[in-house]
Amino acid sequence: MFNPSIQPFMKSRKLFLILVFIVITNLFAKADEGMWLPMLISKYNTDAMQKMGLKLTSEQIYSINQACIKDAIVALDHGGCTGSIISQKGLLITNHHCGYEAIAEQSSVGSDFLTDGFWAMRPEEELPIPGKTVSFLIRMEDVTAKVLANVTAEMDEGERDLAIQKESDKIIEETESESGLEVSVESMFEGNEFYIFVYETFTDVRMVGAPPSSIGKFGGDTDNWMWPRHTGDFCLLRVYSGIDGKPAAFSKDNLPYQPKYFLPVSVAGVKQGDFSMILGYPGATDRYLTSYGIEEKLTQSNPADIKAKWAKMEVMKKYMDADDATRISYAGDYAYLGNFWKKSLQESKALQRLKVFNDKRKIEDGFQAWADQDENRKTLYGGVIGDFKTVYQSAAESRANEAISYTSELLMGARILYIAFQTGELTSRFDSSDFKEMVDISKKRAAKFYKTFNPELEKELLEKMLELLAKNVAPQYIPDCYTTINKKFKGDIGKYVDAMFEHSVFASEAKLMEYLDHPKKKTLEKDPAVVAANSFIGSYMIGRLSQMTDEDKFLKARRLYLAGLREMNPETVFYPDANSTMRLTYGSVKPYKPADALFADYHTTLQGVMEKEDPTNPEFIVSPKLKELFEKKDFGPYSKNGIMDVCFLTTQDITGGNSGSPVINGNGELIGLAFDGNSEAMSSDIKYDVNLQRTICVDIRYVLFVVDKYAGAGYLVDELNVVD
Repeated sequence: MFNPSIQPFMKSRKLFLILVFIVITNLFAKADEGMWLPMLISKYNTDAMQKMGLKLTSEQIYSINQACIKDAIVALDHGGCTGSIISQKGLLITNHHCGYEAIAEQSSVGSDFLTDGFWAMRPEEELPIPGKTVSFLIRMEDVTAKVLANVTAEMDEGERDLAIQKESDKIIEETESESGLEVSVESMFEGNEFYIFVYETFTDVRMVGAPPSSIGKFGGDTDNWMWPRHTGDFCLLRVYSGIDGKPAAFSKDNLPYQPKYFLPVSVAGVKQGDFSMILGYPGATDRYLTSYGIEEKLTQSNPADIKAKWAKMEVMKKYMDADDATRISYAGDYAYLGNFWKKSLQESKALQRLKVFNDKRKIEDGFQAWADQDENRKTLYGGVIGDFKTVYQSAAESRANEAISYTSELLMGARILYIAFQTGELTSRFDSSDFKEMVDISKKRAAKFYKTFNPELEKELLEKMLELLAKNVAPQYIPDCYTTINKKFKGDIGKYVDAMFEHSVFASEAKLMEYLDHPKKKTLEKDPAVVAANSFIGSYMIGRLSQMTDEDKFLKARRLYLAGLREMNPETVFYPDANSTMRLTYGSVKPYKPADALFADYHTTLQGVMEKEDPTNPEFIVSPKLKELFEKKDFGPYSKNGIMDVCFLTTQDITGGNSGSPVINGNGELIGLAFDGNSEAMSSDIKYDVNLQRTICVDIRYVLFVVDKYAGAGYLVDELNVVD
């Protein structure tokens, strides 16, 4: 019999749940959001894309049966950046900042390609880039059923992981034996789905062209993550193959790679509202992070990251400004630090400004209410949010995340500790059969390492980082080497560092080579740099062990949370977080309002470069030749109505790893390169904001103008299939 006393409660409860579903749906379903697996676009995205202006079929974008756009998209260095093939001769285009390290390594004070640019006017002038790799995706396939075949609900996370790893290894082994290609099995949706990816990787990659930093890095750190932008962020590489068209080690006999497909290049330009899509290899997003994770980022991870990176940058900048050789040697490291320092800084601001914590908490409240409405759901999902709360509270109390941030920044950032850590592996190999081989590897590594090693800079950097760690890390994570500092050096970190550089075999190439000619185990074990490196590794491991106390609970909560959200919203199409696998994202060319009373147009022009010029600031120097071309309006066929466009904005959903990704119009033609996001939406790895998030792209017409009119390398333009 119906009880009238509970009717008002039931009505309000029903209304509450309806509102929860509306909120959740709105939070997950937004136009232009999503990093989609290309093999699934025919199922989920093609109709929407065609309504927005796509003129292609899904088969023309992704296919395993015919040449298509995906065959022109490459992962650089297994996912560090993205590039695309734009000619039948293996010409590859990516961002200047993606080639920055290679450009720096090829540079010297006498041949400063960072400052002056580089252009190979003949094939024999192209420069090999040791270690650079280019990977083509052959195919992907859903293997969830195979991977989870032996997983049961009764398994704990450790048992589950072992079962998954066993099946994944079997799939990889079977596929590699069939194809001879590189194969990986990747988790999606926090272990709820699994896909196999098959790649062909080329290792003979050569530098063809790069503009000077005054074009390719115009605006430097000041403009990084900012709009308006005026950066010609591109460089040109070439992929070479053996005479059989297959991957081969560098050889003068190798030939330019003939791709299955290359992108045509459009000089028609872009206008507001135009459809565009991006294919690339986004590195990592965390779109399903909880409110507890947001709080941890704002109070622990990001502040530690910002402090540590800024401390290193300050020391580097001092020495780089004083010496050109040091500037070139440390350019790549400094650019990397500056990029991610500013990202963490702007991410924290955006998370607070956009109230992302509140949005996440609404989702969690809705999830909990949904789980509690059904006994089966309550059993499976009812404790998930509580588990998140427990894990993050424990982490906050232990302060392990801070310790891990500082110790890893120190180990990776203080070069003497890094080389000591690498070479220190020899201590366990003195009696092994491959010891001589390991010594030879160490010698080769050292020969390259010390080419970019400034002892005075390294001393000051290590001292600064040791001071920073001592002030910011909880006592239980302070490394053992501080006992030596306090007892032997009476707390004087400077004297400790001086002594390390005086007595360590890693203080110079000469010392290390002399040691490696006559290696002794005891010498290596007692070396002050090795002792310090081991000390920091110990501190790092204590932090990791503290994290791992609740790791199984955390991983299970993540997996169940994603499974529950998808079950709760059956009409919503979810996309997996980025994980350096190929993704497609689509949207349109569009301006935005960064704040009240401000309007940001969708494109910039060369006029803006001239307006930003500041001869006293290295970030805003404009070369005389570029000014001359501007003043004469000598833009060739690449301008429109006498205006040379430089950059434009789209609504695409991208992240790190998408750098260098091709921006493609509805006809499948290259119109630009993605190279940055905007600071107002720097919470984008966690939440896509439809009103604010924009992808900053360099216009392909500006690229062609620089190659042809500025560099005089028009023969490269002749290689392309240029369409209007």
